Amino acid sequence: MSTKLMTQYFNKVIAHIQLLHDEEQEAVLQAARMTADQIKQDRLVYAYGPGGHSNLGSQEIFFRAGGLMHISAILDEGTLLSGGALRSMATERLPGHGRIVIDDYGLQEGDLLIIINAYGINAATIDAALEAKKRGVRTIGVTSVRHATETPAGHAARHPSKQNLHDLVDVVLDSKVPVGDAILQVGDIEQQVAAISTFANAYLLNSLVAETIGLLAEEGIQPPIWMSGNATGGDEANARFIGKFKDRIKKL
Repeated sequence: MSTKLMTQYFNKVIAHIQLLHDEEQEAVLQAARMTADQIKQDRLVYAYGPGGHSNLGSQEIFFRAGGLMHISAILDEGTLLSGGALRSMATERLPGHGRIVIDDYGLQEGDLLIIINAYGINAATIDAALEAKKRGVRTIGVTSVRHATETPAGHAARHPSKQNLHDLVDVVLDSKVPVGDAILQVGDIEQQVAAISTFANAYLLNSLVAETIGLLAEEGIQPPIWMSGNATGGDEANARFIGKFKDRIKKL
């Protein structure tokens, strides 16, 4: 049974990535243009995943081999699973928390914020988007339009305003994650298993990074890019730029 389920999951993941490739190219390129323009001005690009596993999205493109050094991950201890899973879920549902986090990182007019949350409805996510808009921060949302629109307005996880992330950001990268995230049916077991959101987020985010670098390369700009410290010469290559970012990126 395991091999069959493994193959089913593989096929579903590949099909989902193909769907994102086919339908989200224009949005990714638009987001890449925004990101490239920030880096041309030597400005940071912030990435915030307000929610337990959504934090993985912000970590995926931060301090990452082949990734942009200008990415500053907002790693809020309140919603990281390392602080306790139930605590994380309670915090992401706490009105006002997202606003405090944005304030703590000092985002201001002209900044760019990538907000990553597959469901796009929780209080921390919506408050972060609203606070960013209030401050004149441009935003890119990596979220599932389907999941948000199919979740009842009265759901306990929702922000008090009942708003959706995809309605608040400047550009939406639609991860198309189905309600519940898990995508595999196992026999007569009621709850589906094997989530898709991490794959979807990682593909969209790394595509955004790659297209950003591609745009900069077309303009003759070589942005600083992280090399794996576990590769020969990695530490030396990264050391050339550490001083440029150490006091600017909060979690570096």
